[in-house]
Amino acid sequence: METRPKLGEIFVENGILTGKTVERMLLISKRVNKRFGTLLEELELVTSDELAVALATQHACRVASNFAGLTYSAELLATIPVEVAMQNYIFPLKLENNRLALAIADPTEMRVVRNLSVEKGLSITPYVATRKEIYEAICRNYLKKENRTLQGQTVLLVEADRQLGTTFADVLGRQGFRVIRVADGLEAYKAVLTEKPQAVVTDQDLPNLHENGFFDALRTTPELSLIPVILIAGPDGPEDEIMAFERGFFDFIQKPVQEATLVTRVKRALQFSQGNCRFN
Repeated sequence: METRPKLGEIFVENGILTGKTVERMLLISKRVNKRFGTLLEELELVTSDELAVALATQHACRVASNFAGLTYSAELLATIPVEVAMQNYIFPLKLENNRLALAIADPTEMRVVRNLSVEKGLSITPYVATRKEIYEAICRNYLKKENRTLQGQTVLLVEADRQLGTTFADVLGRQGFRVIRVADGLEAYKAVLTEKPQAVVTDQDLPNLHENGFFDALRTTPELSLIPVILIAGPDGPEDEIMAFERGFFDFIQKPVQEATLVTRVKRALQFSQGNCRFN
């Protein structure tokens, strides 16, 4: 069985990183329990394009680029449900003679690709692409929205309770914030991709992607990982608050939510975001 080259070795061979840097970053990635390539990209030691090329080299794939601005047929897009495309950062590029060319951000996660091949009866050829280009293609073709540039102070409010959602949106709107309201985790993920909020306020109990699934989807994507997420939970005790901070939520608010508390926490999250947001 042929052994794949290690990602760090490829970066050293390409003159992007030194051997010493690779050693140190491998130790850090283990300590923080984060994928090596993801960590390098987050710390801007490698660019997204450099990471894509290295992953393609490692897995003997080709690189797909400059495809986000193109338009794709409804038949092609139907081969990959939008939920699957968003959650796994994959995008269909071409379908010909029962062979699907598929852009993927992470060629180490091939389970979804294999499942699609079996379910659709297709032979799939993977192409490595950057996460940024894939989500731009998803926004433009599936969600029918152009990828926006950073603007204003936008807060994404994820609340299934209509009355609470209206109340929270009114409170934040009076502070001059642009508030995007959604009612479930999947719609929240779509809104993050298309609206680019600088802060997220989410209830603990969400339909579709529950709050941890939604949060994990953000944290595993470098372009989204620094958005501060505030968790709202019921008045059941300190366990929820401990869990929230252990998982990495930016802040925690316990119900019943006080207007002043909501405004203060959101303002603090936006101040954090101004210095750390990575959208461009």
